Amino acid sequence: MTIERQDITGLVLAGGQGSRMGGVDKGLQPFRGAPLALHALRRLQSQTGAAMVSANRNLPAYQAFGVPVWPDDEGGEGPLAGILAGLAHCTTPWLLTVPCDTPFFPADLAARLALAARGADMAIAAAPDGDLQPVFCLLRTSLRDDLAAYLHQGGRKVRAWMGQHRCVTVRFDQPCDDPRAFANANTLAELQALEGA
Repeated sequence: MTIERQDITGLVLAGGQGSRMGGVDKGLQPFRGAPLALHALRRLQSQTGAAMVSANRNLPAYQAFGVPVWPDDEGGEGPLAGILAGLAHCTTPWLLTVPCDTPFFPADLAARLALAARGADMAIAAAPDGDLQPVFCLLRTSLRDDLAAYLHQGGRKVRAWMGQHRCVTVRFDQPCDDPRAFANANTLAELQALEGA
């Protein structure tokens, strides 16, 4: 069974606390003339049907991007809480998540994960060196209740939750792949370095 583009909703995860950036809202930091999260959203929109953002502060600024913005449920913490917020509002069979701080992620991320995900619960990207990138994840929307239960029980580890399900890994190591594909900006210095990349 083929997973079509219209079967996938994209979600930009922008709900972090930006602690390594001094507490600023990472997704709203300027990058090449636009907020960092907007770069991720535009790249995602070219690969999916619908799209939305997970954010927990400065909601009007994110709403100006023109897509739905959903905060975590009360008591949520970490990327899994943002993923759960996305699953709760997703009307397609699949949800594709990306972080707000990685503006050069692969332009064929959705297509390659979708090809691998058939018959699995989720597909996760891996960098050329094999390092797993679990927040670059295509997952079935039907996992919502399972994730809610995991978080309710105090679970927070992304890999631990994903390890409980049928998960396939897609390594993005073809020669045409951008070496910056999974370069992210956790600090202002890293953001400046990406600006000049």
